[in-house]
Amino acid sequence: MPMGSPERTAARREEIIRACEKLYQTMSFKDITLKEIGSETSFSRPTIYNYFQTKEEIFLALFELEYERWNEELEKIIDGNIRLGRDEVASGIARSLENRLQLLRLLSMNNYDMESNSRQEFLVSFKRAYGKSISNIRRILDKFCPDLSEDDKQGFIYVFFPFMFGIYPYTEVTERQKQAMDTASVGFVYHSVYELIYKCIIRLLGAA
Repeated sequence: MPMGSPERTAARREEIIRACEKLYQTMSFKDITLKEIGSETSFSRPTIYNYFQTKEEIFLALFELEYERWNEELEKIIDGNIRLGRDEVASGIARSLENRLQLLRLLSMNNYDMESNSRQEFLVSFKRAYGKSISNIRRILDKFCPDLSEDDKQGFIYVFFPFMFGIYPYTEVTERQKQAMDTASVGFVYHSVYELIYKCIIRLLGAA
């Protein structure tokens, strides 16, 4: 267990998460090690084990942070508008994710491994942030699309949240991947994050 005040514990946990986030900007999950993360902090690598036991726990904490950042954007939509049309709802949600590439990238990873290699307390904390996002999307539908049935609202959530797992790999395509798809005659048509999400939501809301 970490020693020291709750404030110090929180500060060190945040420093570890930020170090992981910095590395994740230029490295892949598989290439990032606890040693690499430790080199980006102001304390020794063994100290990390006082706060996180595995690399997956650190990434799960970063994942939780990303959901909380998205929740802030969703709550701005809810609290900052009296009414919105379906086109505006689709645009607002798409904009809220357009700059959350890190969240979308984390979603595209193997979340089963991340969750199975994390202690229950970390998993529960992460699920709270994830569940809050589902709740916020539901609040948006309740407030701005009151004519939707309960089945339609639940159906929206069941389709949209799994859909999010594929946004990053479908929009962040490398030149090598493009060349391979051209050679294989896949006929891939590029869409931005905003375009892909907007079009999906418009269809789910029945506004197409």
